[in-house]
Amino acid sequence: MGTELPDYYFRVRENGAAVFRVDTENRQRRIEMEQIAVINIRNGEIKPHGDRTLSDADLARIKTWMAERADVLAHRDIDDIHRAVDYLNLTTQWAQSRASEEQLEDVTDALLLAMHDLRSVLVRKKADRLTSGN
Repeated sequence: MGTELPDYYFRVRENGAAVFRVDTENRQRRIEMEQIAVINIRNGEIKPHGDRTLSDADLARIKTWMAERADVLAHRDIDDIHRAVDYLNLTTQWAQSRASEEQLEDVTDALLLAMHDLRSVLVRKKADRLTSGN
């Protein structure tokens, strides 16, 4: 570990995080983490833990973390989609060159339905964009 720990620790959880204040300035020189809030990324809610009142510094750091986390999640979403395109290409190559008849029988219907569903959504969204002038 580095010589200095951050003042806050964010334990990521579904839709947000639990926020802890980190304290190393105690007599035992132990790392202590005191939960101060729970945050929800989806709705922007910041709930103080227990009967705490969050300071302006607490709120500023939490809001900064929420914005940074939203950027990370947005980047991951688009990265996942680019990976899905790669997987589709790899799946095509597998189906064409290596798949056995049994393997194809096992996955063909599920793949065709998923691709049909995706194609329908993409075509509809593309048409919406073209007709709205965007």
